[in-house]
Amino acid sequence: MKEGDALSPGDAIAEIETDKATMALECQDDIFIAKLLAIEGAEVKVGQPILVTVEDAKDVSAFAAYEAVAATSSAPKAEISAPKKAVATHDVAQRFSPAARHMVESQRIDTSAIVGTSRGGRISKADVINNLKSGTAVVGQAVKTAAPPSASASTVPKAECVVDPSSLPPVNGRYKDIPNSNMRKVIARRLAESKSTVPHMYATIECHLDELLALRKVFAKDFNTNVSVNDLVIKAAALALRDLPDVRRKWNAATGSVTEPSPCDIAVAVATPTGLITPIVTGADRRGCTDINSTVKELAGRAKIGKLKPEEYSGGCFSISNLGMFGINNFSAVINPPQACILAVGSGISRVLPPRNGETEPSTATFLSVQLSADRRVVDEALAARFLELFQGYIASPKSILL
Repeated sequence: MKEGDALSPGDAIAEIETDKATMALECQDDIFIAKLLAIEGAEVKVGQPILVTVEDAKDVSAFAAYEAVAATSSAPKAEISAPKKAVATHDVAQRFSPAARHMVESQRIDTSAIVGTSRGGRISKADVINNLKSGTAVVGQAVKTAAPPSASASTVPKAECVVDPSSLPPVNGRYKDIPNSNMRKVIARRLAESKSTVPHMYATIECHLDELLALRKVFAKDFNTNVSVNDLVIKAAALALRDLPDVRRKWNAATGSVTEPSPCDIAVAVATPTGLITPIVTGADRRGCTDINSTVKELAGRAKIGKLKPEEYSGGCFSISNLGMFGINNFSAVINPPQACILAVGSGISRVLPPRNGETEPSTATFLSVQLSADRRVVDEALAARFLELFQGYIASPKSILL
């Protein structure tokens, strides 16, 4: 875009990045760009103006010399000054705190001009940082760490540290901090909050998978339709949630109570370059398997490029995380509050079974292991067992999914 360009309703003005997606800021009217206040492609802070628009093209020239004035606070600026060095009353040998000693020895800092401000004249890490900032201490010079002083050393008042340690060179150059994306910061905060505040209860069950795999082959051969195991798992879970609405309840932290059952909207975990996101398959109990398949593909595709709308990844009454395609047999998933449950789905495993009644030869069968993580405040052991039993039945007899 450039000054003087015309914009119509629906044209993208900028991109807004949230913690989970990137959305376009669209124009709502027919306007003209009078002045660009931000460089194209640059990031701007919330509240910072990016452009000036006018309704008539002839008004564009009136803003040729316009400059945005940043908002200023009427409050006076606080001046931060370095603390005054404390003067020791006795000429004593230098003593160091453990952190200060490690710092001066690892970076070979000359401490001859440093005066300790901690109790008993001890040199603290803050003292070292302040003197590096002021230039009285130099990195890479000979270290002077004399013997501890006598007990008669005077006490010197403690100085306040105003230096940001991150501005100093790293103590160990072999390591580098990698900043997290906004999404990963939110994921870390929410998962830590979930594990520390939600009482997780776990229940595991194995489901016979052979009938479901045979049904997939029928879909592919007779209807030329590719339905994945994950699509059928979503459908089976949705039907079990339909039959057992109490599992669809959520914990209301504000009131300390349980909510009414929510609709059968299932959140499906999708890995993206910036972190995990959970698009919502709404009304999954009423959708057909092919509809679920196309919906998941479409949502997952837009999730990986950060183009989901907020309503497409917010809400849901139940989550499913499937790592079976990566060869993971079983795992424990962390609940996504305020939801009460998440189902961790592993890979199908073939097993040799002993001969059945009247048979002389052993047989093989494929089993799917799933683990339910439940909020014990909402879903107790008995309710979790009933849900898994219903889910197991739909997976073992998948024709009932199509009814």
